[in-house]
Amino acid sequence: MRMLAASIDVATISLCLGHESIDSTSAYLHADISIKQRALDRTALPETIPGRYIPPDATLEFLENL
Repeated sequence: MRMLAASIDVATISLCLGHESIDSTSAYLHADISIKQRALDRTALPETIPGRYIPPDATLEFLENL
């Protein structure tokens, strides 16, 4: 999105992202990250602490013993 806002052409953006064709890049060009962030902010519970999920130790122990 920043590259597009900086007037870099779509073909160059596609090459930088490693896409096989420009068509693969079009989905990213229509997405505005600020809109997505506002939507995510509205779905979080008010008491939710921001940050990454840290599973309980029991869960990790269980998974490691599989």
